[in-house]
Amino acid sequence: MARHGLKALFDMIGVWALIFWSWIKFFLPASKKSLDGEIVLVTGAGSGIGRLMSINFAKQGSTLVLWDINKEGNDETAEQIKQLGGKAHSYVVDVTKKEDVYRVAKQVTQEVGDVTILVNNAGVVAGKKLLDCPDELIERTMDVNVMAVFWTIKAFLPTMIDNNHGHLVTIGSIAGSCGCPGLVEYCASKFAAVGLHESLMLEMDIQKVTGVHTTLVQPYFIDTGMFDGVKVGIIPMLEQEYVAKKVVDAVQSNQKVLCLPKAMYVFPYLKSWMSVDAFMRLTYLVGGGTFMEGFVGRQKKNF
Repeated sequence: MARHGLKALFDMIGVWALIFWSWIKFFLPASKKSLDGEIVLVTGAGSGIGRLMSINFAKQGSTLVLWDINKEGNDETAEQIKQLGGKAHSYVVDVTKKEDVYRVAKQVTQEVGDVTILVNNAGVVAGKKLLDCPDELIERTMDVNVMAVFWTIKAFLPTMIDNNHGHLVTIGSIAGSCGCPGLVEYCASKFAAVGLHESLMLEMDIQKVTGVHTTLVQPYFIDTGMFDGVKVGIIPMLEQEYVAKKVVDAVQSNQKVLCLPKAMYVFPYLKSWMSVDAFMRLTYLVGGGTFMEGFVGRQKKNF
């Protein structure tokens, strides 16, 4: 009995040591791994941060595999990469259809090689109050933002594990940790994506998968056009170039969680100990109650 108690004490000391070390690391410059020669697949690569991340990965010497349902936008991303002297392969894929995902995944492996970095970036939003949101838009958001993440991971993770080399990147949202009126279906999808990512990270840790890293990205609103018309509060909208750069930096340093801006690290922590009513007041204080009042969104939906 005493032995078990002593072990529990040492385990707890170890946990607190890791917490303390994570606080120190937060302020230290991280070492960066080379991305030269990596094969990076980005979903939703035809526009927004998907395009910018792809270009930034290419600048690091990676070969890009671009997936998007929008052929024109995707081909344009590929052309921009090639003009910079990079390598890019463009594929039209509907990530909501698992048969399409699995079929094109095999094609990518045959034509390009084993994907070593998977960036699940494709995303959509309806931007309507729940009772005003048609069923098909709710299903579409869940299919693109969550189900597609399952299908792409199942398509590419086994080879990463076999090779003990890889990196999974989930572009989530701070809306995956904190709810927001007018974004019910979007928040639900991002909460699910965050839960998927965190649980899979733990699964791989338990299974001693040491060579496959994970990065969860939880940004605030980004100026990609997806949230055009949103009435931001005291925190300004993020510039997409900044977000794209920080994501690639996070991959290079094997950063497990990236919240943007840094203030976003605080909100899930506050939510964990504040009363529900107090956190609701805080949400309204930063503008969360009226974010979606002027929402227009991207008129031509690309994902």
